[in-house]
Amino acid sequence: MALNTSADAPLPVGEVSRLIGGWIDRLGAVWVEGQITQLSRRPGAGVVFLTLRDPSHDISVSVTCYRQVFDAVADVVSEGARVVVHAKPEWYAPRGQLSLRAVEIKPVGVGELLARLEQLKKSLASEGLFAADRKKPLPFLPQLIGLVCGRASAAERDVLENARHRWPAVRFEVRNVAVQGVHAVTQVVRAVKELDARDDVDVIVVARGGGSVEDLLPFSDEELVRTVAACRTPVVSAIGHEPDNPLLDHVADLRASTPTDAAKKVVPDVGEEYERVQFLRDRARRCVESHVDREERGLAHALARPSMQDPHRMVDGRGDEVSALLGRGRRTLGHLLDRADSELTHTHARVVALSPAATLKRGYAVLQRSDGHAVRSPDEVTADESLRARVAEGEFTVRVDV
Repeated sequence: MALNTSADAPLPVGEVSRLIGGWIDRLGAVWVEGQITQLSRRPGAGVVFLTLRDPSHDISVSVTCYRQVFDAVADVVSEGARVVVHAKPEWYAPRGQLSLRAVEIKPVGVGELLARLEQLKKSLASEGLFAADRKKPLPFLPQLIGLVCGRASAAERDVLENARHRWPAVRFEVRNVAVQGVHAVTQVVRAVKELDARDDVDVIVVARGGGSVEDLLPFSDEELVRTVAACRTPVVSAIGHEPDNPLLDHVADLRASTPTDAAKKVVPDVGEEYERVQFLRDRARRCVESHVDREERGLAHALARPSMQDPHRMVDGRGDEVSALLGRGRRTLGHLLDRADSELTHTHARVVALSPAATLKRGYAVLQRSDGHAVRSPDEVTADESLRARVAEGEFTVRVDV
């Protein structure tokens, strides 16, 4: 539980140190994995001092063990080796220092490392970090390439020389880091993050010229893999180790077999691009010339037609046809009008012959009563009735005499 302290009632340093020691004692023995960075075997001393460091983080702890504990693995363990230690945390109160008292040390063999890497690989793959659909395409012509490699290494030389030979104008932002050992992971991770944070870096190349399985362990570290997976800039892995690919190869957007291969895949060859441009220009010229030739032949064929050689010929021919049709139409209309006139004359003659006026002219008269009705029978009139008689030249009144 938390202690009740204040500025007026502080704890002495010794009491604080004693309490810390008590808390650490309750932790008990633990198994710890790390990498040996310092090893001190003083002649005649019964105790061996070493420093155990976390390969993925800048954290280390002091370890002590009896000589006989270390002698059991002295032939296979040295500085830089990865070990598993069974130890009990101890608190040295006079100096306020934490250390581990080791009772057993086991070296981590290559087979065991590969088994752990395979397990980590499956775990990361199940998260989708190696999926092809998350890989970003590389730019066709990067203006600035970030390079993470060892200082004055063959990998750095191969990438720079081959890239500049292929495209002399390419620029590099180089980050020299440790590519093996206890500081490799932290330095590579820091370099990748710095380059990814820059907007002018188009692609990042992580290069190393191969090595043993133990030397390449930093490039299979989980922190580095997750850092590369989170990058917004495309990352190229150029570790150069064919038999056993580090996990960086699987999470990177592009894997190159060697640093030289990385330079070839990241930067286009100026000679090849010039030849490709020339080929495309020639192909475009041939396409244009072929199109022009085809259109010229079509135009010549069109101009060779009679209608194009003598355009008025068709108009004149159509004019004659129009004149003939016009004459034919006029004659037909004349015939129709003449026949209609003859029929109209005959009809008029019949109408005139059959009209009441013509009958009256022949001496007939029409008798009408006062209401206008024509008299058709003697029975329709009465004595002394006045009737109107209509003749051809006029009318007059008559009186009925019965």
